[in-house]
Amino acid sequence: MPSAAASFVMEMAMAHVPVLTKPLIRLLDVEEDSRVVDCTFGAGGHAEAVGALLGAEGLLIGCDRDPVAEGYYESLAGRLNCAARFMRGDFADSLEDLVDEGEHVTHVYMDLGVSSMQIDTPERGFSYSYDAPLDMRMDPALRVTAADILNTWPDTGLADIFSRYGEERYSRRIARAIVARRDKKPFTNTSELVETIKGAIPTPARFAAGNPAKRVFQALRIEVNGELESLARALPLAFELLQSGGVLAVISFHSLEDRMVKDFFTGKAKPCVCPPDFPVCACGAKATGAIMTPKAVVPGPDELEMNPRAASAKMRALRKL
Repeated sequence: MPSAAASFVMEMAMAHVPVLTKPLIRLLDVEEDSRVVDCTFGAGGHAEAVGALLGAEGLLIGCDRDPVAEGYYESLAGRLNCAARFMRGDFADSLEDLVDEGEHVTHVYMDLGVSSMQIDTPERGFSYSYDAPLDMRMDPALRVTAADILNTWPDTGLADIFSRYGEERYSRRIARAIVARRDKKPFTNTSELVETIKGAIPTPARFAAGNPAKRVFQALRIEVNGELESLARALPLAFELLQSGGVLAVISFHSLEDRMVKDFFTGKAKPCVCPPDFPVCACGAKATGAIMTPKAVVPGPDELEMNPRAASAKMRALRKL
């Protein structure tokens, strides 16, 4: 009989539904001897689909900052025919380590944002649906929690991240309400933040589509984990790691992430730096990548019906020349 910990891992893996798996597999076009880096291993859903295509000459490297992910990796590794390796830490750091090691791979993919294993573990504090400590750290070793930000940042700083990372219309009102509330009692739990948000916004907005706390929780999570900074570091490292003909695919869930990916890919496919009014290119720069997805790939109706959390997912892919 499996241990309680092993049973938990298996149950969570069964509950986890990886996003855009079929189109990801088509774009990657993995062969038996491919060398693949999964930058955001999570519960291993994408890795399992990719690993099933790899043979004895292949390699699968899984990266994740969340210590829980290592348990999923160990569960999967024993079923793989290929060589496998797990790297614990921020994926930008792992990619940098691989570049320093002189590694070259055929495929790199990233599934950004928060994973089901994190959302569905109440004590992690990622979800506004459970009452739990305001943590939101993907890596428990990080010093700053969501509660630290809520209890120490000025209202202007809070409003800024709510607006930029959460696209929250009432960011200033919510920030002021948070500061007023913490002056009486510091924030410790998610339910306290949810109630403060609901009380700060106009009544009609409380009953609009979706939970009114969703955007603030998203913004706090992005800030706590430095997600956009990690992505900015990771994209050029991933491209450097690829051998000629290799593929980089990124699944994003936020407009800022998608814009960052799109701009990076465009820069590799159209590197010319001549002024726009030049009739012909005079800089002599050549493209180093070819965009494989002229439009972002999004989930179809069937996938959305099975997995509503996929609604905001967008995938882009680039081939290194």
